[in-house]
Amino acid sequence: MKDLRGRVAVVTGAASGIGLALATRFADEGMKVVLADVEPDALERASNELAGGGADVIAVPTDVRDIDAVQALADRAIDAFGAVHLVCNNAGVETGGSFLEIPYRAWQWVMDVNFYGVLNGCRVFLPLLETQDEGHIVNTASVAAFASGTSTMTPYCASKSAILGMSECLAIELDSAGSSVGVSLLAPGPVKTKMTDAERNLPPGVPPASEPHRVALMEELKAKADAVGLEPSAVAGMVVDAVRDQQFYILPHAEMAFAGVQRRLRWMTTGELPGVRTAGT
Repeated sequence: MKDLRGRVAVVTGAASGIGLALATRFADEGMKVVLADVEPDALERASNELAGGGADVIAVPTDVRDIDAVQALADRAIDAFGAVHLVCNNAGVETGGSFLEIPYRAWQWVMDVNFYGVLNGCRVFLPLLETQDEGHIVNTASVAAFASGTSTMTPYCASKSAILGMSECLAIELDSAGSSVGVSLLAPGPVKTKMTDAERNLPPGVPPASEPHRVALMEELKAKADAVGLEPSAVAGMVVDAVRDQQFYILPHAEMAFAGVQRRLRWMTTGELPGVRTAGT
């Protein structure tokens, strides 16, 4: 996929943050864009913004936890544009706390959106992509997939680690089979997004995390992202480059990912349990 012009991109979590930046960059590259998000009002605003700039775009409210909804998203994309070439499984959420204080339904929500949402996207769109002579999937994980152990963020780290493992296996399998479909894993660190406000979309009956140290950590992470986080547009540029270059790992904060891997290797080789990670470590 060296030439993106005229191709069709589907982006989940597209109403804000990295998802909206991806959609905007794809439109700038001359792609037709399908926006998907669980927040209908924000999705409509994003769609209107892109359409106002001349983009060929449609918006499809989608809960990625539901594979039937993801199938409906694919059907809508095909009906509108006749094909799909690039799929960004980007939707993600976060909540947490001390391990035994995290409600089971909160665990389900994080895993259903972050992991099963990506899995659903791969299962639905991969057969469509493989009918063509080109196609690419970008799965959004996090630097937390490499640098686990952050205080109060166990569900998030677990879900992003699952995306990492699944995406690595899928990339190897497709390459071994000579598939024309490429796979990339996006694993950013601090980016100026609404991720620390992800609990705005908590399902009914799941309370927001309220432990004081958890609240303090979220405030620290938000301040760090606001102060030194990358602009989502910069991340989107890295994704476009990776798609064109058939690059698997997209590491906007490579030093954080490498440090996490080295930390795990020391643990494996010495047996010494690492300390708890805090924001920025």
